[in-house]
Amino acid sequence: MKSDALRIGMSVKHPIYGTGTVRGLTEQTVEIRFQDGNTRTVSPEASALQPAEPVASVEGLEVPLGQFIRQTAEAVVGSLGLQKPDSTVHKLGSRWNGGKMLLHPADTTLQPKEIPIEVFFHKIVMMRNQLRVLEQKINAHEGLSDGEKVEFQQYVTRCYGSMTTFNLLFKEKEDYF
Repeated sequence: MKSDALRIGMSVKHPIYGTGTVRGLTEQTVEIRFQDGNTRTVSPEASALQPAEPVASVEGLEVPLGQFIRQTAEAVVGSLGLQKPDSTVHKLGSRWNGGKMLLHPADTTLQPKEIPIEVFFHKIVMMRNQLRVLEQKINAHEGLSDGEKVEFQQYVTRCYGSMTTFNLLFKEKEDYF
């Protein structure tokens, strides 16, 4: 492995000493702290040092690195369904953005519970999405007879019916239950 491919903090594998973390670099040597607790200075090329973790190389990048990282992070956050706490939920009706849901228990000695409407809305939408997946799995299941599929489908339909109360939260009618 060439010295210019090494970075401080990188995990590397040495054929004799095992796995370690790069602590220092010079032109000819690398200082590595190995898992046995010993720090050794070795020549990366002469010692057949290898990366102990996956390494990525992006060549021919047409955008600044900061922009590339930002776009990649935004794509990951979006695919995971994560949001900034202060972001608006696009399918939520605008009159509800920033709103709160307040639950008062019947027992007056207990404190009420306040929930941001976006959190509640997100949970409702996730429940709807999971029902859709369940519906698809029922319909595609090879081990169920048509009668059983219809029976299970009725339960899913009843769940959708119970959730129509929450349609008032949606901006567009096409998103209703």
